[in-house]
Amino acid sequence: MSNPFLNRLLGTACMVLLLTNLTGRQAKAQVISFERYTLSNGLKVLLHQDTTTPIVAVTVSYKVGSKNEDPQRTGFAHFFEHLLFEGSQNIGRGEYMKLVKTNGGVLNANTFYDRTFYFEILPSNQLELGLWMESERMLHAKIEDQGIETQREVVKEERRQRYDNTPYGGLLDQTMRRTFLAHPYGRSVIGSMEHLNSARSEEFMDFYRTFYVPDNAVLSIAGDFNNAQIKAWIERYFGSIPASTRPIPRPNPVEPVQTAERRDTVYDNIQLPAVVHSFKMPAQGTPDFYPMSMLTSLLSQGASSRFQKTIVDQEQKAVAVGAFPLGMVDHSVAIMYGIVNMGVGPDQLDSSMRAQYQRIRDELTEPKELSKLINQLENERVAQMGSVQGIAEQLSDYELFYGDAHLINTEFERFRKVTPQDLQRVARQYLVPENQVTLYYLAQPKP
Repeated sequence: MSNPFLNRLLGTACMVLLLTNLTGRQAKAQVISFERYTLSNGLKVLLHQDTTTPIVAVTVSYKVGSKNEDPQRTGFAHFFEHLLFEGSQNIGRGEYMKLVKTNGGVLNANTFYDRTFYFEILPSNQLELGLWMESERMLHAKIEDQGIETQREVVKEERRQRYDNTPYGGLLDQTMRRTFLAHPYGRSVIGSMEHLNSARSEEFMDFYRTFYVPDNAVLSIAGDFNNAQIKAWIERYFGSIPASTRPIPRPNPVEPVQTAERRDTVYDNIQLPAVVHSFKMPAQGTPDFYPMSMLTSLLSQGASSRFQKTIVDQEQKAVAVGAFPLGMVDHSVAIMYGIVNMGVGPDQLDSSMRAQYQRIRDELTEPKELSKLINQLENERVAQMGSVQGIAEQLSDYELFYGDAHLINTEFERFRKVTPQDLQRVARQYLVPENQVTLYYLAQPKP
């Protein structure tokens, strides 16, 4: 599992998965054609055919993330991302990855607040292998003491590497826990090691039987395949898997209305302090989500962005700046950050960042700047669609969260319709101190 904040901090994409173009063709804006249908057990199926290159992406998304966990058993969703590579009744321990790699493919998975996503990218003549392996994961996964103990150690090591021993590694979690006081989005995706250590094998099995069911999943496939053949294989491998027989927990507690800025300080083993601002914003897919997410790009995207030009280049108060939206199902968050320049206090950087918010609230964005921003966002979309994996994942997310995979072709129009007045309006509503969390992330004092 990746740390979105850290990835941004290190200069990699956070929210936009700029995936390797495995097809080898130039990505271009295009209408994504696909077929959608549902098996009798509730499994939703999405098929995008592209025969230009003999490659296929087999993906399965489960509507389970860290928000679905028992508060006393956090980390289960992410833990299962690891555990379900242990094998199945018909795939030996340690053989899952070997099967894919020896047949010329790659595989991985990721977990976030709202979902868990698995994929294999294979030569098209190995499509049946990918379908069989994902059906094994859904029906026959090994939930055994040996695998549980092995993956506990794997997750502990991941936590040490990505969070505990990496500069700024815990910053996203520290920010989110202060942004959400009641909603499970405030909990760490990687969870508590204490919770994982104390959990019994029957608790893991119960989690598997609750969430890893066909009517809580989307099977999305993109690439080179024969349409009739793939449907026959999908029915063969997935059609007989039983649907859920128990309710699927969908916690969504009411988050208290924030009425005043929340400020805090965290100390860590870092060299340069950081300043982070977070602002709750509407859920992904709602009307105000689009102008708010665009504001994060306006502030931070590219060398000519407002943060970069003003705070880094002119004022020299930061060595790095950034902003990004965390688009989620129940609530979203806009996160802004800066790494303080030497000789500059965090309060000085804090003030400069606030000045940029004030400017957006006071002044209408120039149409030329807005047009440039929309072009940048469209280029990002093109990059997303530059691989069969990117297409399969986008289709899956739209279907899983909104029940409308057609948004893959229509959602961007919502960005195009945003006006300078919209940007100013949402800035005045959400980009305000009473909706703000401010975190000073400082170097650990020396003894």
